[in-house]
Amino acid sequence: MIKKSFAHVMLASVLALSVVPTAFAHDELDSSGVSKGEQGVFSNEEIANLNEAKVEGSKNLSYLREAGTAQLKEIDGVQNNTADVFAHKGYAYVGTHTANGGNGGVRVFDLKDPANPVEVAVFANEDVENTWQEKVIVKSINTPDFKGDLAVVSVQQLNRNAKDTSGGFLLYDVTDPTNPKKLGYWETYENTRGTHELTLTMQGNKALVLASNPYADYYSDGEHKDFTIVDVSNPAEPETLWEFDPRILDEVPADFNGYHWKSPDGKTRPVFNHSVITDNNAQYAYVSMWDLGTIIFDITDPENPVYLSSTDYASNQQGSAHSAALAKGGNVLIETREVSTPVRPGYEESYGYTRIFDIKDKANPVLLSEFKTDLTEKVEDGPTFANTVHDPKVHGNTLYLSHYAGGVYAVDITDPANPKQIGQYTPDQANVWGVFVDRNYVLASDMAQGLKVLVKNNAKK
Repeated sequence: MIKKSFAHVMLASVLALSVVPTAFAHDELDSSGVSKGEQGVFSNEEIANLNEAKVEGSKNLSYLREAGTAQLKEIDGVQNNTADVFAHKGYAYVGTHTANGGNGGVRVFDLKDPANPVEVAVFANEDVENTWQEKVIVKSINTPDFKGDLAVVSVQQLNRNAKDTSGGFLLYDVTDPTNPKKLGYWETYENTRGTHELTLTMQGNKALVLASNPYADYYSDGEHKDFTIVDVSNPAEPETLWEFDPRILDEVPADFNGYHWKSPDGKTRPVFNHSVITDNNAQYAYVSMWDLGTIIFDITDPENPVYLSSTDYASNQQGSAHSAALAKGGNVLIETREVSTPVRPGYEESYGYTRIFDIKDKANPVLLSEFKTDLTEKVEDGPTFANTVHDPKVHGNTLYLSHYAGGVYAVDITDPANPKQIGQYTPDQANVWGVFVDRNYVLASDMAQGLKVLVKNNAKK
């Protein structure tokens, strides 16, 4: 295995800022040259002419059916594409990606009739020019300064050097989902990209946002950090509580301030914060740090988090820790690894797949299993996002995985050491970014086709 702990790796490694890397990872400068945001976006007429979606399954997926599809409304003649999806109190919140110039904001859909999702509001699209709003989280918040439903929206710059633009996250009151009201804006640092993925949680009477700000350290020469905890108890005045810098660990060389490091296997690997989640009680943070794996922090004191551990990976694996989810009461960690370039010297030939860890002991994650789709089912050859896993969500003993051209996979994790595929939902010409499970719904956001709604057979039609 490459690493037993973050501190061990960094102590054993020679950081290589002086070595010019061949590429960044993910959306920044992927070496494959493949973009996730500029694929074509289908019109409603084109969607209507697509073939029927494929829904297959056994056990607890067999009761699902596709109920409806809703493309995003055009704004001033511009058709945006979708990014992530979230649901709260009968409404779906759909973020947008970069196609056609970004600034698509967050779209709110009323799901009362799942066969006919109705877009009832748009917000966060006019706040910061030349940005995109991928991730949205909505929670019911109760603090001394705010009581209601709060939405936090990631803001990323299309061009970090452009004038009149910035990144970070926006805060909106969506207690009335049809009439969102802006409350505040937390800005990242000058000349950085902004906030990519984030989460919103309550800890006692505090509301906290945990934000991933990829490449902030790199662009600021170490002055700023990739992972930030922000107190948003008063959404109009967000307050930064803590930032993560690997130098807080005694073993890490003081001159660390970069993204590429020489790992013990001699490879130069990318390191940046892509995503972060927390448990229901906001006791732990799980930070997806790409080739450093998933780092686990104790955040009981959000101003003084404690590093606990990080996940391991084999020397021939591209790390690419992209996103995470929890199962079994927080005792199991799901880690998805987004790998779009399957052939690289010194690595296994594989697109991205999912790993499952026992984390009952948060200081010692233990790999239980890996879930891989059949490569014979791949849609394209060579560098492509079509064949890699993306985001995980868990509902009971079922793991749902968004999988781009594969649509949504459903995996039985009753025994996490023996995951079994039990179903798959694949729209025609699928390009599924996000998946979310809420009550009777399984929601999928297709970048080209908009919002997809799956319901249980016994749900109201």
